[in-house]
Amino acid sequence: MTKLTGSIVDTSSGEQIEARVQVLESNGMFAHPKDALLKVGTGSPFFYSDGTFEVDVQRGPARITVERGTEYIPANINIDASGRGTIAIEVLLKRWSSLATEGWHPGNTHIHYDEKEQRPDERLRLDPRVEDLRMTEVSVLRRQDLAYATNKYPPGMLTEFSSTQHYVQCGQENRHNSEPWEGGYGHVMLLNMRNVVEPISRGVLVDAFDPDYPPLSYACDDAKRQGGLVIWCHNGRGMEAPVAAVLGKLDAFNLFDPYWTDVEYDIYYQMLNAGLKLPASTGSDWFICSANRVYAQTGGPFDYEAWIEAMRHGKTFITNGPALHLTVDGREPGSEITADSGVVLGFLIAWESHYPLKRVELVYNGTVIAEKIFDHGSTGGQLEADIPVTSDGWVAARAGSDTRDSFAQPIFAHTSPVYLRSGVNGPEKKAAARWFDGEIDRSLEWVNTRGRFYNDTQRREVVDLFREGQAVYRGMIT
Repeated sequence: MTKLTGSIVDTSSGEQIEARVQVLESNGMFAHPKDALLKVGTGSPFFYSDGTFEVDVQRGPARITVERGTEYIPANINIDASGRGTIAIEVLLKRWSSLATEGWHPGNTHIHYDEKEQRPDERLRLDPRVEDLRMTEVSVLRRQDLAYATNKYPPGMLTEFSSTQHYVQCGQENRHNSEPWEGGYGHVMLLNMRNVVEPISRGVLVDAFDPDYPPLSYACDDAKRQGGLVIWCHNGRGMEAPVAAVLGKLDAFNLFDPYWTDVEYDIYYQMLNAGLKLPASTGSDWFICSANRVYAQTGGPFDYEAWIEAMRHGKTFITNGPALHLTVDGREPGSEITADSGVVLGFLIAWESHYPLKRVELVYNGTVIAEKIFDHGSTGGQLEADIPVTSDGWVAARAGSDTRDSFAQPIFAHTSPVYLRSGVNGPEKKAAARWFDGEIDRSLEWVNTRGRFYNDTQRREVVDLFREGQAVYRGMIT
């Protein structure tokens, strides 16, 4: 056996940095220190390093791959472990992008550790640094009596894991399922919390006799009263999503959440078509098991409060790698532009990516109106277009590729919308309103026939809430 030791260094600062490390021996097997924390999720195996590592490898050629976040170029080193002794290597990691210099800072807004995690403190110290995240949010959740490892943390900033460059906080996932693993009202993430909002879960997630009450909108209201940020998760799944959205209970909307779900724009685009202002966010759900992250633009160095406010105002794009930017007549995502129907606006999409992109698209009210397709991939470029305003609505940029990262996930990016106000309602708004009207009717049937409540007052409250949201959509149809 040969002992391999390594030091991981940032080429710009000259400092040792945390990273993911993969060592493949001559037989193709993954070698790692016995006590190492391992990467969670699909794709290639890696272990976590605090900046140095030491591992025994079999004789013969070996390959070392080191990764950190999404803005560093992965390092690949081949060695020949030809005999006994020690081989020492220095791994130099260089950024292909430095979005922080432009005021963009990455965060993950949806993380839990399950009941099998035995070293949550160590993992939580390394996760933000290995993934190069400025804002990391773990959350409390409840599913019957399962003792999830992240439930040990109190709400608010977790000072023992935080630094000037890595803010770590604990929020909560407030949720309801109609069956143990199915549907229900849905799930919301509550960030920037001082106190836990009760109940954390309701219905079958508590026990067989707990009522399907209160609705999640009440939790959203409680969170906002204490300055919390409310994000709907899991791509809009859940009966209450259209209700909470149209009644102004939400601050943002998680897409590509969780990573193993097929890409779903349908519900999000319908909400935007209905005239709702909802920034895009994302997270990885169970552990950091994907490279999903949301970049928020603070306009300067990282500051947590500024990051939260940027999220509220939609100054964001989501990605698992590429940097994607959109301007409409010089205005960035989160902006609202007033322009008469027929006025021509100039759009500019700019991108940069380590992994090659196959397509970049401009989306207007859910329809692709300009695009570039790259047969051999693109790692950077621009797309410009002049588009006439036809109605109220929104525009956003998105990018994708069949290229996969080390988590085996296809590369993607999507900006939050720029909102257009022309005074003209397009057909998309009425179509979206009709769709949500029908969805709420189906939800009300469940509430009235299958929902479990302690009394009729609870049931009426949920029905009245859903009817209130439905009335707003019906007002869009007339």
